[in-house]
Amino acid sequence: MKKGRLASIILALTLSTSLLSACGSAKTASNGGAESAEGSTISGELVFAGNGATVESLFKDEIFKKFNEKYPDVKLTYVAGVATDIVAKVKAQQGSSQIDIAFIEGSEQEAGRVEGLWEALNADEIPNMSKIDDRFRVSENSGVTINYTPMGISYNAKLIQSKNLPVPASWNDLTLPEMKNNITLTEMSSNFGRSATIMLAYANGGSEADMTQGFEQLKTIASYMPTFAKTAAQIQQNLQDETAAYTAWTMARSIVQKDAGVDLEFVIPEEGANIVPTVASIVKGAKNPEAAKAFIDFILTDEIQTLFATKLYYNPVMDVTLPDDIGSLINFDKSKIVNFNYGVISENKQAWLETFNKDIAPLVGK
Repeated sequence: MKKGRLASIILALTLSTSLLSACGSAKTASNGGAESAEGSTISGELVFAGNGATVESLFKDEIFKKFNEKYPDVKLTYVAGVATDIVAKVKAQQGSSQIDIAFIEGSEQEAGRVEGLWEALNADEIPNMSKIDDRFRVSENSGVTINYTPMGISYNAKLIQSKNLPVPASWNDLTLPEMKNNITLTEMSSNFGRSATIMLAYANGGSEADMTQGFEQLKTIASYMPTFAKTAAQIQQNLQDETAAYTAWTMARSIVQKDAGVDLEFVIPEEGANIVPTVASIVKGAKNPEAAKAFIDFILTDEIQTLFATKLYYNPVMDVTLPDDIGSLINFDKSKIVNFNYGVISENKQAWLETFNKDIAPLVGK
């Protein structure tokens, strides 16, 4: 069984705490953060695209306000959407981009990189990039990883106790007969559904390069559900109204829902699990690249990295000092991480979706 492999962009047990001095005309503030050339004021407008809900709220309510304290002449606009749609929009707008920065999962960012959608970034222009360990690097420096969280299985502890259902320990537990009418998963177009299917393949001797067993297990799971969820919001609703006791998604989302009153517990199965990194990328042809670089540098400061951890329970990509309770809450066994090959995923994603639509979706509820 392949497990415990560390991705080049995935995670680090210890990140370097040393900062490289910025060179040339850029300079770094005491907590990082690039200033514009020769101290001039950065102005203009930036349009961001990323996840909605709590992520959107954090950016609009806190991060944008903090950035505007430093750069008051930059207008910031946030457009919420799912990663696949964001990449599709950026591709459709090539040459006349309406989006400047995308915050999306690593696998979708890689798909965009293959399409040539992102600008190459460097630490001369974004000094705080030098604080990120090489193991978090994005291919061709086409973006920067700004946070990450592990995938796994979430379950309603109170509900499974009342129904005498099992506590999941393996990805294969999602195929147990007891899961019938008690599980919700997203379809293959979603990163959550795709990651769960890949891990089902790993749990049965396969991988992203050999998905046969993953799809076989998914056929059984499909028969347990009235429908596949199309979005994480639908999963969230199913868990909140207790029409489902189990799902596959991230630790960060599980903790957020627990804060909201849903009695969720999170487990990384014995076969391991992947990491879901959030990658910030500047769109090629962005109308205000200097402001975009300043913003990415800003979200790589200790202050914003700590916000991601304390507000959304994402792990920082650099060595920052977190409150003891938060550090303990988001800590996990990093030896169990499985490194996905995003190149293989990007090459096969469309074929997998076709297989899902043809062979899996018709089995729902049967």
